[in-house]
Amino acid sequence: MATVVKKWTSKDAKKCIIVPSDLDNKYSRGVLGVITGSAQYPGAAVLTTSAAAATGVGMIRFYPSSGLDHLVLHSTPSVVVFPGNVSAWIVGSGIDARKYSSLTTWLRYRHFKSLKIQGVPTVLDAGALSFAGKLDQPTVITPHSRELARLLNSRGVSVTSEAIEGNPKKWVLTAAKSLGVTVLLKGSRTYVANDSVLIELPVSTPWLATAGTGDVLTGILGSLVATNFIEILNNKNRLAELAASAAFIHSTAARLASGGSPISAEEIIPHIHESLRLILK
Repeated sequence: MATVVKKWTSKDAKKCIIVPSDLDNKYSRGVLGVITGSAQYPGAAVLTTSAAAATGVGMIRFYPSSGLDHLVLHSTPSVVVFPGNVSAWIVGSGIDARKYSSLTTWLRYRHFKSLKIQGVPTVLDAGALSFAGKLDQPTVITPHSRELARLLNSRGVSVTSEAIEGNPKKWVLTAAKSLGVTVLLKGSRTYVANDSVLIELPVSTPWLATAGTGDVLTGILGSLVATNFIEILNNKNRLAELAASAAFIHSTAARLASGGSPISAEEIIPHIHESLRLILK
């Protein structure tokens, strides 16, 4: 493969963590807009917002749906639950892809219009993956192998999830180039790519293979994107670097939470600050 594989380290991740100065305020530190969760998967809204708050962002605006604002506020009362300007978006975690399979149906989802109008860097997960390459703003997607196979097949690229798992380097690059977005391909070893960069993450603890951990990763990534919104405008590879750093923070927090034993997604979140502290140190 002609593309050089960059192996991501703690030193690399440190460069993507914006440490606030005494001149910063909640707006200059980034405002994250969140459209996640549904009646079927309410926990995704709680996990994404809680993880984003733990990673460090100036403000989180949760766009309420299905009455989930009360659940989110119970977990993270600092979250703001009314619309406004944002620096970045995370969209799709816990939202049924079959329900919102086309742009027309998404536009019926009232908050999606805000995402289109505010064309700031965007993280697409789960139910919003089908909009990869269809938004004008810088975009990063966070599929696992089955989701990526489904997405690529819908775009005329024939591949199975087993083929992706067998050669993730090839397929993460193929997806990035064919979709025109940054791709974070989740797995025991995560890969990140855009059309010119390929990043390999260290192997994660296998205890991460449990429900909701992807939502935590999305929240971490959204926070990093919101705090780096200026850097993203000035560096075409910044989204890939942020995605790799989010995966590194996520994996480190999971290892700290696990200590070699089973963990749940919500148990990772309290260890995000320790993960950040170790990386910054």
